This record gives sequence, structure tokens and C-alpha cells, in this order.
Amino acid sequence: MSTWSGHFLLMGEHINKIAVIGGGSWATANIKILSDNTTQKEIFWWMRDEQAIKHLQQFKHNPNYLSSVEINVPSNHISIDLKSIIQAADFILLNVPAAFIKYALKDITPADLSGKKIISAIKGMVPDENQIIGEFLNSHYHIPFEDLVVISGPCHAEEVALEKLSYLTIASGDIELAKEVAGMINTRYIKTIISDDIFGTEYAAVLKNIYAVASGICHGVGYGDNFQAVLISNAIRELKRFVDAVHPIARDIKESAYLGDLLVTAYSQFSRNRTFGNMIGKGYTVKSAQLEMNMIAEGYYAVNSLHQVNKQYQVQLPICDAVYAILYEKKSPVVEMKRLAEVLC
Repeated sequence: MSTWSGHFLLMGEHINKIAVIGGGSWATANIKILSDNTTQKEIFWWMRDEQAIKHLQQFKHNPNYLSSVEINVPSNHISIDLKSIIQAADFILLNVPAAFIKYALKDITPADLSGKKIISAIKGMVPDENQIIGEFLNSHYHIPFEDLVVISGPCHAEEVALEKLSYLTIASGDIELAKEVAGMINTRYIKTIISDDIFGTEYAAVLKNIYAVASGICHGVGYGDNFQAVLISNAIRELKRFVDAVHPIARDIKESAYLGDLLVTAYSQFSRNRTFGNMIGKGYTVKSAQLEMNMIAEGYYAVNSLHQVNKQYQVQLPICDAVYAILYEKKSPVVEMKRLAEVLC
């Protein structure tokens, strides 16, 4: 269930300290959002690229991602030392790709994160663990689910950089915590929606990336807009079947966190998952597509993890199955899309 949010911090309240973990485009976009928000806060930023940090400290721009965005974070708040950044903050906003989260946190202990509020802006699953980020943090770092927040779209980093009006869903089992986080990121170009569906929102963010890969593959092999419409209308029903099986609560699948995020990821020119799928459809190998993009398409890793998870739930997922067959069983994109076209309605 979702509701609109406003500003929730009052004058004289404790100044929140928030650390953004990650150096990519979405992390940079979140730094911009937090900086442009008018509530009082201290912002810290961890990046693994020391040269990028030096550039940021001198020129106030990320040299690798969204380089047009001016960064207004104090130089001494940007560091390669993850432990010190985490120690300085009350809120930890995770922005590294799901495929690298284990490596990024390898030197972090449950004690380091104890008492922190953890916000995940990661839209993927942890490979090998086959867990969404919330489950991974709960099982490996003992973070209570009530201390977890999920940020979901529909929202592309590139449009944030351009200050295009965008919407974010803030989900948590603790609605007051969700409201507090929303209060830190509302801006004139970012509107927020509050949700209590932390599991459904996170799984929907995983699935929409897989469907965007499917959309790209279809485009790559030559299907047009008419088929794309059928594909995505089937995708939202497929998404509903899965999230209802995993976390059966009352939810409106037409809300922005589900249908909206699916639409923007499946159709947008900025969608890296659609771009990746389009390259696969045109005959690229997975490795060559990844090298040329030089960015992470979360849908590639997610479809394998979801395939493993669905062995437990046995939900009918023909689109996900087709993407898995193409990416992991090396089936022909043309043949698989033709087969898929026969079962869609």
C-alpha cells in the first residue's frame, strides 16, 4: 500500500548523517538528490576509485558518471575508507551493483552496521546467495527488517542529472522510517511515495530489469512496437504472479513501483538492461556486450538468481524463462523469442 509523502523533519531535530556507498551513475544521482534537498543533513560518500575521489575533491564533478552534475559534498567527507564512512553515518545508502555487494562489504562486520538504518537503492539480487538485498543484509549482517528501506523507481539517473520530474517509491516495514528517508530526498524535481511493501517492491525492481532485457532482445531480433506492448502487458502479470507468491499481501500492481518502474526500464533510451538485451538480440555474446557497455546490466545476474529461487515457488514465468535460456543456456534469441510469442496473449 502506498501514500504520498511530504517533508517530515522539523526545525531543531537531530541532523541526520547519511553515507552513500558506490561511485556509479545512480550513486551520483542520489548524491545530487540529497544535496538539493533542503533539510539539514551531513552527506558522506564512499567510492573505490581513488583517482575519481581526487578529481571530485578538486573539481566537484564525478569524472566517470554524470560528469555534468556539480557535487556539493565536503572534500573530507569523500573517502576510499569504507569503515570510516560507515562509522560517521546514521543512514547507509547502498548504491553498488548487486553483483559486487559482497566484495564491497567484505571487510565490514555486523558490528560495523549495528544500529544503522540501511537504505538499498540496489535493483538486483546477490549472485550465489540468490537473495534480494534486504534478505542478504538480514541473514549476513543481522540487520533487522524494520531498519531496512528500499528505494525504487521509476527513475533514471540521467534524468535526475537533468532535473526532469521523477518519482521514487520509499518502502519499509517501518512507515515512520520510510517517511523520514523520504523527507531527506524530496526536491522540486523528486516526488516520493511511501510503501510498506518492502519485499514486493524489491522483487519488482529485480524482475523489471529482466523484462527490460527481454524487451531489448525482442527489439534486437526485429520485433516492433506492437509485440513490445504485448510483451510488457504479459510481463506485469508475470511480475504480479511472482511477488504475490513470494510475499502475499494486498498491493496494487498498477502503482509506480511496479508498473511504472517496469515501463520506464523496458522502454527508456537510458535503460542499460534494454540496451544489453538489444545487443544480445543482435548477436553479441554476453561478454562482448558487457565489455562494450562498460556498465552493469543487473538483469543478467538477476535472471539466474530468480531462476534458482523460482524452483521453490514454481510460478509460471515464461518471459524470465526465455531470457534465462538465451543468457545461460545459450539458446538462439530468434528461436526463443519465436517460442515465447506463441505463449503470450
